Amino acid sequence: MIKKLLIGAVVSALSTVAYSHGEQQDVATPDTNRIKSHLFFLADDLLEGRDTGSRGHNIAALYIATEFAKYGLKPMGTEGFMQPVDFRKASLVQESPAFELQRNGENTSLSYPKDYLTGPDLLNQSSELNGDMVFVGYGIVADELNHNDYDGMDVEGKIVVMLTGKPQSFPSEMGAHLASGHQKEKYAVERGAKGIISITTPTAEKVRPYQTRLNYIHTPSLAWLDKQGQPANEYAQIKGSAFLSEPAARALFEGQTQSLDEIYALLEEDKAPEGFAMTGTVSLSKQSRHSQITSPNVVGAIEGSDPKLKDEYVVFSAHSDHIGFAKTVKKDNINNGAMDNASGTAVMLETARLFSEMSTKPKRSILFVSVTGEEKGLLGADYFANNPTVPVKQMVADVNLDMPILTYEFADVIAFGASHSDMKASVEEAARNAGLTLSPDPWPEQALFTRSDHYAFVKQGVPSVFLVPGLKSKDPEVDGAKVFGQFLSTHYHRPSDDIHQPFNWDAARTFAEVNAQIGLTLSNQPQKPKWNEKDFFGDTFAKDRQ
Repeated sequence: MIKKLLIGAVVSALSTVAYSHGEQQDVATPDTNRIKSHLFFLADDLLEGRDTGSRGHNIAALYIATEFAKYGLKPMGTEGFMQPVDFRKASLVQESPAFELQRNGENTSLSYPKDYLTGPDLLNQSSELNGDMVFVGYGIVADELNHNDYDGMDVEGKIVVMLTGKPQSFPSEMGAHLASGHQKEKYAVERGAKGIISITTPTAEKVRPYQTRLNYIHTPSLAWLDKQGQPANEYAQIKGSAFLSEPAARALFEGQTQSLDEIYALLEEDKAPEGFAMTGTVSLSKQSRHSQITSPNVVGAIEGSDPKLKDEYVVFSAHSDHIGFAKTVKKDNINNGAMDNASGTAVMLETARLFSEMSTKPKRSILFVSVTGEEKGLLGADYFANNPTVPVKQMVADVNLDMPILTYEFADVIAFGASHSDMKASVEEAARNAGLTLSPDPWPEQALFTRSDHYAFVKQGVPSVFLVPGLKSKDPEVDGAKVFGQFLSTHYHRPSDDIHQPFNWDAARTFAEVNAQIGLTLSNQPQKPKWNEKDFFGDTFAKDRQ
């Protein structure tokens, strides 16, 4: 019913739209009242935090689609503007997990969640695993860095025990990819492992203490379903997994070839510990509940004016979902997600309107993609990138808008990932046209280039940037870095990320203007963006795009 409602409303709106043609012109000045109205609607309590698959998010998607129709965009979903995405949702039965260590004739049981954590199984409602263990260091294979934690290790049919994270010496963004959970699982599967036990490290405890992780034990897992109705990016070979607290890990390594303290000492010196077969066997079991939900991406395009280049697409992406209700006894329990990411979506909508009103459109087509499931693991973007509604090789660039902090007039912008391709020059030119400068990534250690929806496009070989307002303020009394830090510590993923924050609408206008300038630059430049020579991401993902 909701799909029919979405399509019907959009078609109705579309029928009232007319296109205009004429001489090419620069984009007009953004309208702050429009940005404000988009943001205030998307962050209203009515939408109940826009959780993936919720009625509130469906309302948000309908609103976005109707705005696309109002501007005369071409529907580019699979059902009008909509691209419905089916997800499997899995929840862990909290009373079910069991972990038993058998060693030297003794059985030791670990207590969930005090000693270890485990998540729901997206493939099986009943999960059981038992087997021998092999320690494999960080569990990373990186030929580019002459690093192979599996070298000489036989893990066929065994449970691999690995440290979280990566060596300190690894480049930040490259290392974030190599050390991601999915990559580590892939390395293990390729070598025949059937289970994974992850061990915390001193670095991991500083960044995300075990006690903090306990706040998320009730969080369900989601995966989009492929054409066979199976969860994508899941490995049936892995029958179970666990994440151990430091005391539990210490007990696991007691009497082994190396103790946990000896391994931690090596990490302090940035030395990769060597793997070894561990004594004892482990048994894991748990129960999961499965359900299915559907949540749409929204996709629309402005057709380019050049007869040849119009078949190439500059993509703007922004996620429309947030995290729904907070688990709190306080009166306000709605995570409205005003900055995250009603602000980015509102700016994308205004950018679409600006291009729609140009009498002569840019040479390349511009694709606007509002994605769902970002908060669940970049899932809507990953679905779109793997099931694109235009050929992925015709997407020449992605500009992603996620959580722009619009509370002060900024003098610069940051484009995470710009250093990996010649998009850096394009963004610099566009920023100058908007009276701004482009600043380097101020937090390279956080590897933000791998942590938002654009990364789904990167993994399809598309040069991409993740654009946010910079930390330089036009007002010398305002410290942009401090403002950003205050938002993260006070409002991020909390009910206070709502419309009552001190928005600066001049900043919103400037951010829409610089995005429009970036779109104009990328869509009109003679050559499509290219990855830098010998760039890790270009070499890894874009070899077959040339």
